[in-house]
Amino acid sequence: MQHAVGAPLPPPHVPGGGPWTHQAQHPGHPGPLPGQPPVPPAPRGPQPGQGQPARGPGPGWAGPASGPPAREATGHVQLPPGGPVPLPAQPAGPGTGAATLAVLLIGPAGAGKTTVARFWAGRRRVPTAHVSLDDVREWVCSGFADPQAGWNDHSEAQYRLARRTCGFAARNFLANGISCILDDAVFPDRPVVGLGGWKRHVGPGLLPVVLLPGLEVVLERNAARTGNRRLSDEEVARIHGRMAGWYGSGLPIIDNSTYDVETTARVLDDVLARSIASPPAW
Repeated sequence: MQHAVGAPLPPPHVPGGGPWTHQAQHPGHPGPLPGQPPVPPAPRGPQPGQGQPARGPGPGWAGPASGPPAREATGHVQLPPGGPVPLPAQPAGPGTGAATLAVLLIGPAGAGKTTVARFWAGRRRVPTAHVSLDDVREWVCSGFADPQAGWNDHSEAQYRLARRTCGFAARNFLANGISCILDDAVFPDRPVVGLGGWKRHVGPGLLPVVLLPGLEVVLERNAARTGNRRLSDEEVARIHGRMAGWYGSGLPIIDNSTYDVETTARVLDDVLARSIASPPAW
């Protein structure tokens, strides 16, 4: 097909559509051909304010700052400021059920706190996180103040920092509907590593439970440890003796000397259910 010289060329055909739609001008783009009027932009559906909400710039966009947090399929969660954790509502069924909880598992070295906490968290029907204070303290790689080398201002400052970090994590997990169980060797007669700091950083809804097996069991479990987690027998015996002060404190105590991990986790869940119904005074 031939055209007269100077006659405007017809717009090229695009398979599946009509003529070229409007393209934004940018360097290197020739624009409309001489003598041919620009093609108006194709309609793109309702614009914001015309019955259809505006879309964000991409997946995971949380929307305007004044709106509620948005949760996308990508897994992005808008992080709200975590407030003090309140007391949980009593579960309808046996055990803790689907209750959202903040739990502090207390016990001496070798009591099995970390193992039981991780097992309990992994078997719940609802999202539950486990945060170990010892793990958080060991995030400090260079300049780690090991308490085994002596308790001083440096080790105490790192302990306080780790505890505050754990509390921040617990509050924000719960603010997003995720339960949290923490573990720490809290002493009943030492305010620096006592319950007061945990209550201050997490909130009054924190449920403390003491895990206290017999000394022989603790010594045996400690002997199987490696690295800076393993203590001397004398230190283990001293810590275990100080933990006996929790008897008579009003906190629930589990003697897991003869329990395996699964049984201990089941007993822990029952104890927590009773603590929700009748919170301990601490």
